[in-house]
Amino acid sequence: MASLAWLLIPLFAAIGAGIWGSWAARDRTQGDISELAGYARFREAMGNAEQAKAKAQAHSGSDSV
Repeated sequence: MASLAWLLIPLFAAIGAGIWGSWAARDRTQGDISELAGYARFREAMGNAEQAKAKAQAHSGSDSV
């Protein structure tokens, strides 16, 4: 019976390695696409903020003396 227990240890290790290997090799391209889209939205928002700031400074009355 003890020899059966010693044979089950490598079996469980092989099953665990197979599960980990399939998880590590999964397709992760969707994450890259959504990250790039989020970065594009961030750049657009920062560009709009800079334009609004420049427009507000151009129209402020405190500098026109």
